[in-house]
Amino acid sequence: MKYAIVIEKAEGNFSAYVPDLPGCIATGESIEEVEQQIREAIEFHIEGMREDGIKIPEPSSRVDYVHVAA
Repeated sequence: MKYAIVIEKAEGNFSAYVPDLPGCIATGESIEEVEQQIREAIEFHIEGMREDGIKIPEPSSRVDYVHVAA
């Protein structure tokens, strides 16, 4: 499966979350680290949902950019 993630710059690190998997978050000191951490978090999150008998949601979020006049 391919889930959309959102990466945000924080004070001293980066954070990421998965809109389709509420509660699935990760942090890292760099973009590369937070991407690796969120991959692991998604796998762990889905594993926990399976163990709890919860249906795994299909990816449905879409990520895009829009241009606006400054």
